[in-house]
Amino acid sequence: MAQPEPDIVVLIPRLRRYARALTANADLADDLVQDCLARGLSKMHLWRRGTDLRAWLFTIMHNLNVNNARRNRIRPDNQAEPDWRSGSQPAGQDEVVELRSIVTALRQLPEEQRAVVVLVGIEEMSYREAADILAIPVGTVMSRLARGRERLRQLTGQGDRRGATGP
Repeated sequence: MAQPEPDIVVLIPRLRRYARALTANADLADDLVQDCLARGLSKMHLWRRGTDLRAWLFTIMHNLNVNNARRNRIRPDNQAEPDWRSGSQPAGQDEVVELRSIVTALRQLPEEQRAVVVLVGIEEMSYREAADILAIPVGTVMSRLARGRERLRQLTGQGDRRGATGP
């Protein structure tokens, strides 16, 4: 029976992006990815074939981050700005300014909202996948996502678009 290690290698950029969203620090994110991969490989016998390997690894990463935060009392607002553009094409000046605005706004979200926004909005996971990774109900994912998106709109100057009628 073939081992899933090649699938893990393909997931490393996504793991790094999620780790940077969780830690807001490139060095801490790299450590978190390394810990996640080590834990995942050592516990590979617990992964069930046919299930989503990505979600399984994201769950491991989330749990490691929660444990690290409890142990070290990590505060995202004291960390360096993450590089969200990892693996993407260079952007023009307007896109860079907008990206920095979004990154700054993401860093200001509570960790619970930030994790949901990144999983659903950036990693394009379903509500169910995000709920499973974070070990919360789907309804909680939906409400955190709604609150996180609304807060991002406020922080980036987009305001409340629910009642907007246009120019």
